[in-house]
Amino acid sequence: MSVNHPGDPFIKSNLREFGETIFAEMSALAAKTGAINLGQGFPDTNGPSEIAELAVAAIRSGQNQYPPGLGISELRQAISAHQKRFYDLDFDSETEILVTAGATEGIAASLLSICESGDEVITFEPYYDSYAASIALAGATRRVVTLRAPSYGFDPDELRKAVNTNTKAILVNSPHNPTGKVFDMEELLLIAEICQEHDIVAICDEVYEHLVFEGSHTPLISLPGMRDRTIQISSAGKTFSFTGWKIGWVCAQPALMNTVRTAKQFLTYVNGAPFQHAIASALELPDAYFHNFLADMEKKRNCLSSGLEDAGFAVFEPAGTFFITADIRPFGISNGQQFCLDLPELCGVVAVPNVVFYDNKREGESLVRFAFCKQLTVLESAVSRLRSLGANK
Repeated sequence: MSVNHPGDPFIKSNLREFGETIFAEMSALAAKTGAINLGQGFPDTNGPSEIAELAVAAIRSGQNQYPPGLGISELRQAISAHQKRFYDLDFDSETEILVTAGATEGIAASLLSICESGDEVITFEPYYDSYAASIALAGATRRVVTLRAPSYGFDPDELRKAVNTNTKAILVNSPHNPTGKVFDMEELLLIAEICQEHDIVAICDEVYEHLVFEGSHTPLISLPGMRDRTIQISSAGKTFSFTGWKIGWVCAQPALMNTVRTAKQFLTYVNGAPFQHAIASALELPDAYFHNFLADMEKKRNCLSSGLEDAGFAVFEPAGTFFITADIRPFGISNGQQFCLDLPELCGVVAVPNVVFYDNKREGESLVRFAFCKQLTVLESAVSRLRSLGANK
């Protein structure tokens, strides 16, 4: 697993716990062993060909220089229309929308711009690994509230106790990576209540907003009292299968949006000019695209979920995203980290150990994550390989 930097004389102290990301590490292991990579969450097919052609056309027509600092007007208008279309949310494309280099930059810029040394940020564990690094980069301290399997609910009292006078923000990811949890209305209302009671900013990562199989996605920013204290973040990569284009966005009231922009402009400044033109059109695709995309992913989820169960895993079926968490304890073992290192040799499949997403290592020790955003034939091949584990129990 990743090597940290405890003795590195150059790296700042609050970054010493971070090494190479688990996703890069496990993808390298997949390449080295020739295993099927169900670790890193990127699709193995391109998004809509007509959208790709629009990016090519934009390049050929000369859209290759710095776009405006906020992002091109066409994309910001398309984001505004998307928010109205799906959530009945009104955002001014001139003052409340900022295009970023993926959601990761939007999250980092948000934390860098609002946090100071001594501030604390609450997030739910297991958490996407960039959250911890971004909090550290901002000079803040993370406090975690644990989502506990199999339902991945959290203790309201634990959340309340995590809040103190140093709490600056709460980072909410729904639909949630890696668990696939979709926060329900009761949970969102509690988070909203706490934010308002303690004057906390909510930073919401919603990149899987169009990947909800059970329940529905409700943006926290849409709840009463949250419009002026929420930074809503999403991106095009997961919805349109163009993860390498890194086109994301921030939606927030003008003062918060300008706050985020202050940090963002000194990170990438701007990015992806021709891709911005293409994503503006992608957001305007008809409802049929979003329905078909979800139906295809649900079929893939079901294929992998049933295959993992047949292989002997305890499976926590996700309500959203394109990840499945499984428990390896039915095999009589509990070290998920070692299991993932051994899995390519055992059966030619790569997964990610969830323990790397936890501060409370005991909670995630036996859990592993598989991505199903792959071609169905690839998933079927992976399932066939994984079933050999059951034969060897």
